[in-house]
Amino acid sequence: MRIGILTGGGDCPGLNAVIRGVVRKGEGYYGHNIVGYRGGWRGAMEGDSFDLTIGNVRGLLPRGGTILGTSRTNPYNSEGGAERVKQTLARDNVGALIAIGGEDTLGVAQRLSQEGLNVVGVPKTIDNDLSGTDFTFGFHTAVQIATEAIDRLHTTAESHDRVMVVEVMGRHAGWIATYSGLAGGADVILVPERPFDIEEVCDRLTHRHNRGANFSIVVVAEGATPVEGSMALQTGELDEFGHVRLGGVGNRVAEEVEQRTGYEARVTVLGHVLRGGTPTAYDRVIATRFGIAAIDAVNEGDYGKMVALRGTDFVRVPIEEGVASLKTVDPDLYADASVFFG
Repeated sequence: MRIGILTGGGDCPGLNAVIRGVVRKGEGYYGHNIVGYRGGWRGAMEGDSFDLTIGNVRGLLPRGGTILGTSRTNPYNSEGGAERVKQTLARDNVGALIAIGGEDTLGVAQRLSQEGLNVVGVPKTIDNDLSGTDFTFGFHTAVQIATEAIDRLHTTAESHDRVMVVEVMGRHAGWIATYSGLAGGADVILVPERPFDIEEVCDRLTHRHNRGANFSIVVVAEGATPVEGSMALQTGELDEFGHVRLGGVGNRVAEEVEQRTGYEARVTVLGHVLRGGTPTAYDRVIATRFGIAAIDAVNEGDYGKMVALRGTDFVRVPIEEGVASLKTVDPDLYADASVFFG
């Protein structure tokens, strides 16, 4: 059988390991032919494809990004987009499609599945906020990169008697902020799940400095929001799925901290650096296993499913279940992190 594969949404470490896993077992074990679509759903709409073989996926395991390319294209926002996807797959004699992506990419996959396409989903979000799986590949790499940055900022913050504000990814959920903040010894962590009072943040920093500390580290998720009326944030344009392009909360927090406390504050926005580079060993392993689990599902004809990590096992859940709700930071985890605030 010919099987298509695409990667949609933001890139993250481990995508190439998933692709490699699909191809190695799909071709080498099952004897299938694998077709890659460039640029996510855009490639599937436009028929931009190429054959993936064991030969051209060699060396992918440690490589960041995605050799397929990606985009935030939504076929249901384009005139006849979904029909064009179906026509492309029919033209290429593709009997099933593996879609690797987050809630938006898999939301499209779910709709196409309901319309009769044979689809298997692989969850991909650096924010780790998909409810159907315990962890998504790339998350631990992002946490490691953020933690290393926080470690480096400690020394310069202490040398200059500064408050360092570190903005990390996390649109709706603060998993990266909480994990890296806890691992990096942050003094305040701000997440989307808990609107923050900037005055309380400043009080905690003042309390810390009054106890003899001459510097502080504040980690803030890009989607963190202040309590209504306490601090203004900038707004951005929308992407094809209706999401605001975020960024800027770190700068506003640093400005307010410096104005309200008198402490010199600087901001570091890690942003897309968290997506880039080689995945950690853990992410290489689970990404590879996600790919193998996906091709197993296709080979068994178990369509309309998303493969998911539950504990140490890989299971299959309906795509609808995988994207049904947002997985937010565990309150107990955040409570543990808050022990070290201020």
